Amino acid sequence: MEEKRKRRFGDRKDGRRLRSMDPLSRVASYIMVNRSGASNYFVDSVDIGEIERYIRHKRNDEGLAGFGIMHVLVAAYVRCVSQRPAVNRFISGQKVFARNNIEVNLTVKLEMKSDSEETIIKIRPERDATATDIYNLFKKEIEFARSGEDSSFDGAARILGHIPGLFLKFAVWFLKLLDYFGLLPKKLTDLSPFHGSMFITSMGSLGIPPVFHHLYDFGNVPIFMSFGPKQRKLEIQSDGKIVEQRFITYTAVTDERICDGFYFSTAFKTIKSIMRNPYQLDEPPKEIFYDID
Repeated sequence: MEEKRKRRFGDRKDGRRLRSMDPLSRVASYIMVNRSGASNYFVDSVDIGEIERYIRHKRNDEGLAGFGIMHVLVAAYVRCVSQRPAVNRFISGQKVFARNNIEVNLTVKLEMKSDSEETIIKIRPERDATATDIYNLFKKEIEFARSGEDSSFDGAARILGHIPGLFLKFAVWFLKLLDYFGLLPKKLTDLSPFHGSMFITSMGSLGIPPVFHHLYDFGNVPIFMSFGPKQRKLEIQSDGKIVEQRFITYTAVTDERICDGFYFSTAFKTIKSIMRNPYQLDEPPKEIFYDID
């Protein structure tokens, strides 16, 4: 368990400033000022044979109706953060911060219709969360979103939507200014979909390949992940046999300023390794690692 760190000057409500980074990392955010201009694009695929067996186990043996690939992927990401904490950093005000907690954003359609309204939910799993914990967090938020009650985000969006265009532009500029200096009220960052560890979206239900979704210059989300529908391919095995494999393709757009390429590569390898053996997500990690000072 990480010792409670005392908040220091320069820290934010949602993260602590990293002061022991190398000079190049500290300067990078002044050279690449905008998140959209510091984006790297990553694509990979994973065999889902074990994932599908794991999903059947969670649905049939544990009664988790609706448990799916989304829960496995998010749980794998959370487990990755527990082992590779630098992927949970963010840039704000040209400074690098370690986020205090894990926040995952997801867009949800209130009904599966083309003209149905969308809303955004946010979950805050602990670093030792299991796949079942992730499922329960999503289930709770999705049920609330579809209950007919406005979420805090929807309410704030409706208020902003009533502001005339020119004044709205000033209002957004002012919010960005406050956010730059870490003065945006915690209540706003808590409900904002532009603040968080990761944004994830599923293209599987739409039947199209995963997109490379841009990062937002407002807020501080450093990773946007997307995954597509299940696919099939034929592969030649080492013994010469041809077998059919099922797989999904997933993409990630990342803010390259939060950590170096080698660190990102180990993080993505960790996520893929976990998805290949998802049963490990039934138990908390043996050890949790925390970011540098």
